[in-house]
Amino acid sequence: MLPRSFVRDVTLHCCSKQLKKRVLSRRRFLSLGSIGLGGIAAGASDLLPARLLRGFIDERRRDVLAPKARPRPALWEPTRLSAAWLGHATVLINFQGVTILTDPALFNRIGADTLCGTIGPKRLIEPALTVDQLPPIDLVLLSHAHMDHLDPATLRRLPGRPQVVTARDMTDLIPANLPRPFELGWGETACVATAHGDLEIEAFEVNHWGSRWKYDRQRGYCGFVLSREKQRIIFGGDTAMTDSFARLRSKGPFDAAIMPVGAYNPWIFAHCSPEQAAAMADRAGAEFILPMHFATFPFGRESADEPMERLHAAVSPSRIGWSAVGETFFL
Repeated sequence: MLPRSFVRDVTLHCCSKQLKKRVLSRRRFLSLGSIGLGGIAAGASDLLPARLLRGFIDERRRDVLAPKARPRPALWEPTRLSAAWLGHATVLINFQGVTILTDPALFNRIGADTLCGTIGPKRLIEPALTVDQLPPIDLVLLSHAHMDHLDPATLRRLPGRPQVVTARDMTDLIPANLPRPFELGWGETACVATAHGDLEIEAFEVNHWGSRWKYDRQRGYCGFVLSREKQRIIFGGDTAMTDSFARLRSKGPFDAAIMPVGAYNPWIFAHCSPEQAAAMADRAGAEFILPMHFATFPFGRESADEPMERLHAAVSPSRIGWSAVGETFFL
């Protein structure tokens, strides 16, 4: 999602000395929001062509940095739980042989899907795997319709014949190459059959919203609980602080919770802080926390490494599954 407003210039830097300081103009992404990016926007008066053009020129000159690590899913043991953070909210999961991809966005930009390509913010860090490097995908999870979580360009290129599970009222956004999705409202479940086994998925309430465009209808939004045999994990999607995770505790225990930890400054009404993400994972009873939704796109006024610094201060580092794009968690 994009912010309601962009407050002054913001200096971004990336984890562990990777990204030099870069100053972004105040209205740069706000203008893009006016044409629908992230589901909220300013009015048409914010569409200032000269300023928007300067923003695009500045971004074209900026390099996209390589990730710290590159996962090697071909070497993962199919009987184990493995997960790799590919960037933003995109996580590649091996759930006992079933290959899952969450909120896939793996191209250079996210935003409005047009005949001229994608119009929207440019990545800070390359995806840890490109679409062409992915293994065949069994299942795609889509938590809501915001453009940084549902990217048609990526969905059109996914390898394999994946099943799709989404929040409610998103079928019209799914490219024709994919099957009709299972749409789930809060508390609804689906048993998804794949070539590598069945998986039970339950949608649960989060504190966010789901409209794709400024004047779009109110679409669904959710997190997901994934269960297979005796293992359970949580994909938190996009959320501000909520009691919903505490209500999941009776469905556990959970081996891991994939939690958003970025873009909270100044948008704490829509995104949780690292401390809040840790608290919600604790209340759900998750053993490990796998952080995401930070350091990938220029969202939020916090620096790109601040979320991990705060998360490490909030919980034992031994519970944190990864710290940088491309790293892999094994259980």
